[in-house]
Amino acid sequence: MPRSVNAVASRRRRKKIIKAAKGYFGARKNVYTVAKNAVEKALQYAYRDRRNKKRAFRRLWIARINAAARQEGMSYSKLMHKLSQKEVGLNRKVLADLAMNHPEAFKSIVNSVK
Repeated sequence: MPRSVNAVASRRRRKKIIKAAKGYFGARKNVYTVAKNAVEKALQYAYRDRRNKKRAFRRLWIARINAAARQEGMSYSKLMHKLSQKEVGLNRKVLADLAMNHPEAFKSIVNSVK
């Protein structure tokens, strides 16, 4: 009796990898074994960088708040300490947005906690 293999499932599995490798350079886009390694590595980077993105944005927000706070004569750490003491419920994302796009609103927040 001949050996039975599920060619339909095998082809579907390989096509899924090749489709995910679309746009890659050289053999990475059309040689299955190379594409499989490239796609696996890309998925690892994607998983890692979804977490790193949160860190990067937080660093950006802190830098923006610090720059705006120093223009008002206060450091970032002092500002955040006073905001927590006064129980102002604004997070860093909102504060950074105010500092960039609405400086007069940010200035009023800083003056309210001084």
